[in-house]
Amino acid sequence: MNYNRRKFVSRSAAGAAGLVFGYGLKGVASDRTCDDFSEESLFKPQKFDLMKEVMKFRKIDAHAHIYWTEDSPGTQLDYGRRLGIEKQVISRYLDVMPGTPEQFRKFNDLTIKAIKKYPDQLLGGFLLNPAYKQESLDEIKRCTDAGMIGPGELYYQVKINDPRYYPIIEKLIDLKMIIHSHAECQLGVGGYRMKYNGYKQPNTSIPEDFVEIAKRYPEGIFQFAHIGMGGDWEYECKMFRDYPNIYVDTSGSNNAENMIDFAVEHLGEDRLFFASDNSYYQSVGKILAANLTDRQKQKIFFDNYNNLLKKGGGGVD
Repeated sequence: MNYNRRKFVSRSAAGAAGLVFGYGLKGVASDRTCDDFSEESLFKPQKFDLMKEVMKFRKIDAHAHIYWTEDSPGTQLDYGRRLGIEKQVISRYLDVMPGTPEQFRKFNDLTIKAIKKYPDQLLGGFLLNPAYKQESLDEIKRCTDAGMIGPGELYYQVKINDPRYYPIIEKLIDLKMIIHSHAECQLGVGGYRMKYNGYKQPNTSIPEDFVEIAKRYPEGIFQFAHIGMGGDWEYECKMFRDYPNIYVDTSGSNNAENMIDFAVEHLGEDRLFFASDNSYYQSVGKILAANLTDRQKQKIFFDNYNNLLKKGGGGVD
């Protein structure tokens, strides 16, 4: 059979396109030939409904925040609706020192007000400071009585492995609550771990602190905040590999390639929580872009966190 150059190129391109894109293979009669497809149609960009892909997964945002502004939490709710986020676990992080009982009660009152106004969209996370033991224990009771599900992002007033945290953690374990704490891990150079500079609060928790407290309380459920905040997420995931009671949330505004795949490889698909830290589009996108099955994505977006909430008597139907 004689081929001219144009037919050869055309048919070769069609074969390559079929292999790469599956173009023309599914649902096409077997007696059709490459001549039935024009070069223009073969390489025309195919339509992809991104929002259909976004909306097919149920979602719980395991780490979001409320602010003092008038449009909060309305703005957060608007983002959630656009992205199909059913529930947001919201708190006002305690970014003040020394973090007195008066201060954390004031912050918690803001969250209580929000969850009462939007009970179908928001779950409340409370704040405390273990430097004030009794006041923190009292605040746990006050906030759980108000319908909160557990700690919000506990901050840098006290390291998570400080002995002052022990009675607080033991109470949260009794309540089967997820223990969620802010943490950081600066990037290293050439394998060298950088020391924390003057811009970091001295009591900021780091991965080693989480490992220590997870070993002390293997029955605890620890949520390491925002692997996507720009720190050394590879180091974090490697550190936590052998501690199944440490979970990581995927929040943060950074979208490093392969971050989610790397976390699943080292921690397993059951130990990641979808979260935004109010960087909504980035946080949804990084999971959709990961090389995971739909089932794995659904676990991260919804099931993993929800299954742990159910242990404490909560959860979303």
